[in-house]
Amino acid sequence: MTGPGLTDAGSWAGQPVIAGAGLAGLATALLMDRPCVVLSPAPLATDAASALAQGGIAAAIGPDDTPALHARDTLEAGVGLCDPVVVDAITRAGPGAIAALRDLGVAFDTGPDGRLDLHLEAAHSRPRIAHAHGDGTGAEIMRALVARTRATPRITVLDGAALRRVIVRDGRVAGVRIARAGQELILPTSACVIATGGVGALFPTTTSPPGGLGSGLACAARAGAVLRDLEFVQFHPTALAVGSDAAPRVLISEAVRGAGAILVDESGARFTDELAPRDIVARAIQAHLSAGHRVLLDARAATQGHFARHFPAIARACVQHGIDPDRQPIPVRPAVHYHMGGIETDLRGRSTVPGLWACGEAASTGLHGANRLASNSLLEAFVCGGFVARDLDATSLPVPDGLPDDTPVPGGGADDLADIRACIGRAAGILRDADGLTRAIRALAPHVMDDDHALVGALLCVSALGRRESRGGHYRSDYPDTAPQAVHTRLTMRQGLAALASLAPAAASLSDNGILVP
Repeated sequence: MTGPGLTDAGSWAGQPVIAGAGLAGLATALLMDRPCVVLSPAPLATDAASALAQGGIAAAIGPDDTPALHARDTLEAGVGLCDPVVVDAITRAGPGAIAALRDLGVAFDTGPDGRLDLHLEAAHSRPRIAHAHGDGTGAEIMRALVARTRATPRITVLDGAALRRVIVRDGRVAGVRIARAGQELILPTSACVIATGGVGALFPTTTSPPGGLGSGLACAARAGAVLRDLEFVQFHPTALAVGSDAAPRVLISEAVRGAGAILVDESGARFTDELAPRDIVARAIQAHLSAGHRVLLDARAATQGHFARHFPAIARACVQHGIDPDRQPIPVRPAVHYHMGGIETDLRGRSTVPGLWACGEAASTGLHGANRLASNSLLEAFVCGGFVARDLDATSLPVPDGLPDDTPVPGGGADDLADIRACIGRAAGILRDADGLTRAIRALAPHVMDDDHALVGALLCVSALGRRESRGGHYRSDYPDTAPQAVHTRLTMRQGLAALASLAPAAASLSDNGILVP
């Protein structure tokens, strides 16, 4: 469904605007009762990380499983920074989420007995990963939700429309500025939901789609919202180590290791625990690569000549690169995969700016902490989309007055994106230190006011510099130990600019600027 032309925007005045059309955005639209507008920068499901998800969706639905066990595994993976209340709420909602997705038309894989076929993934104590078409879970979920969205008249989808700015008047959201078909338009609304995904495309090696540039985080920051834990970036241990970094890396799902595949080097020797948390496995692989070894994922014994039956999409990708997983190990390397940080929200999805909600990878809900447990992201996107939908239905949304707005809108800096990626990749990769982060901040700082990519990268590096410890997805080679107290990084645009200014002449202690707080 594509909405009417920009000249007909008055018909949408006052409706909630959902920026992003991945799982979180479509779940929000489908699970609310009121009319809404969905901004989809690309045709539905074509540039959404949700559609690329292979492993599946975690939920405690097995006979020997409980939401309490799922919560325990999530808390352990998060290394002290998960919010136990949020973890409890989302894991308890897991079984209902699977049922709701099935009602929406998602065809999960089942066993001979008709029950859902559940997989085991790293750091889960029970098989609890529901999947579809083997390794095509995200694509199947998005297929079903896109079909239901197109069949729902109260949802207006604007294909090719991107959020450019959240307009704040008198301390609350009063509208959004969007770009579509070379035009810009202001939509009056008192409710904006940011579901724009993560920041993976700001890094040179990633499994994320090209649109994952942190645009929603930049809009939220410029609107005055608090961003939390930006430094926590998850590197997936096993991306296909062939092809060009110009395109997203093919992900070799966690489920392949869960099925028994092992990590070996060129001599065939194992060197790490394949089912350890992702940050540990990623660092072990990176260290082995840095020592001059090759790293390969050997699934031959695990799948016994039937790799394509279990993982058809991965098998097709391997064959395209001349690799037969039934006959040879798969070369792998780490790649940026998920951003645990984002716009700070409460359990209803509300940010610190009245009228601004967030869900999905763009949000920092408190579920993932310092290290996301495998396959919790699809669960969070759907469940928290529902939380946002119910909150919007229960909230009175006045229609703002006319909004003339001629404030310059920051550009994307597309011409300089390759340089920004290289800068962020060097400084905020798997191994970080103060010197590298400071150099990156100084390089990015002059561009933050007019370039959203530079802004998000600089704020991420500021947060990483302020966290003088190693925890979960954040590893400082100059501070390798984990601090006794787990604290969050909270950062506003104002604080970020102050930190950038302090670093211009020389490095400063960011913790003294009030950025790190319990």
